[in-house]
Amino acid sequence: MTMIHNNDCECKGSVPPSLPMFQPKPDNEPCCGSPPGPPSSPDERPGYRLCSFVERFVATPEGVTPQVKTRLGLRDWLGTLRARLGIRRDHYRVAPGLYAAGSPCADSPVLVTANYKLSFDVLRRELTGANVWIVVLDTRGVNVWCAAGKKTFGTDELIDRVKAVGLARIVNHRELVLPQLGAPGVDGNRVRKTCGFKVVWGPIRARDLKKFLDSGKQAEPQMRQLSFSLGERLVLVPVELSLLVTPSLWIVLAIVVLSAVGPTFSLALTWLRVVEMTMAYAVGVVSGAVVVPLMLPWLPWRSFYLKGGLVGLVGGLAVTLGRGVGESRVLAMILVCMTVSSYAAMNFTGATPYASPSGVEKEMRRGIPLQVVALVIALALWVGGRFWS
Repeated sequence: MTMIHNNDCECKGSVPPSLPMFQPKPDNEPCCGSPPGPPSSPDERPGYRLCSFVERFVATPEGVTPQVKTRLGLRDWLGTLRARLGIRRDHYRVAPGLYAAGSPCADSPVLVTANYKLSFDVLRRELTGANVWIVVLDTRGVNVWCAAGKKTFGTDELIDRVKAVGLARIVNHRELVLPQLGAPGVDGNRVRKTCGFKVVWGPIRARDLKKFLDSGKQAEPQMRQLSFSLGERLVLVPVELSLLVTPSLWIVLAIVVLSAVGPTFSLALTWLRVVEMTMAYAVGVVSGAVVVPLMLPWLPWRSFYLKGGLVGLVGGLAVTLGRGVGESRVLAMILVCMTVSSYAAMNFTGATPYASPSGVEKEMRRGIPLQVVALVIALALWVGGRFWS
């Protein structure tokens, strides 16, 4: 049974009376519920309406399955924008289960993806004119690559989902086409031995899927190559910046408090110090979250925390230009700028092809202690400088 609900979808239409009652959401609150009052038509079942990406239903030996649209609507594009900005991104998901694109039959290919709606939308918009089945795994609203690393796009979930939707009774063949970036989480041999389906690794990008299927599931070399172009890097920037909004409010509050500490209180001096350190912090954020991904291929070293530290050093020197370099507050500002930039840049390690999962952990073990030490020294200089100046 496929649940047709989505925490963030816009719903319209009505469920045909022959359709079995859908399963409730985990929190027992039906999404896309109908408005209070009697049904607007005899065919409408109270409590459920179709999500906007569902065109209609197609019959299968296991019951009806939703057929999805392959053209994204305004709601989809607005949802994509919201996800890119990091607004309720963890809740942007579709229900796991079986879907149809086009008019698939028993011999049509079966594609597998994550239930992160952005991943789901990227896939379906590339399937115009294709007739395929789509098995959506429950990855807790996480994209394929990250979910594979967390093992939610994994072997057990794939096996359980194939069995749950009754796929063996819907298609004649025994092949599942999975995105290549899902490989870290799936053991193809165990899938074949447990549920009888062979795992075929598709291309990295959804835009290559139709060509891949038309060529007999043969991938060209460029379909296996992972890029990280300027556009692909910059599309991550809004999310990274959005994650820093709430912490930044607390950090600015801490700057205000620490700037007031001293042997005597001066409102003018406190305000000056707040402005200076806030500026250093802001430059550090921009350096690590914007400049580093922008200049990534041209920055030295492989480790992101070092790249961020270097850009932060340049930013710190720029923001303190004209001030005495030997002054404790100036040194504190430069260290804060370097530390913040290093940390912000390090957030990109899990979203790039530059580092493996073990490489990410290794970089964090090396980078975070250095960032902590630099921050402690900066705080000592910032607060202590008032007492020994």
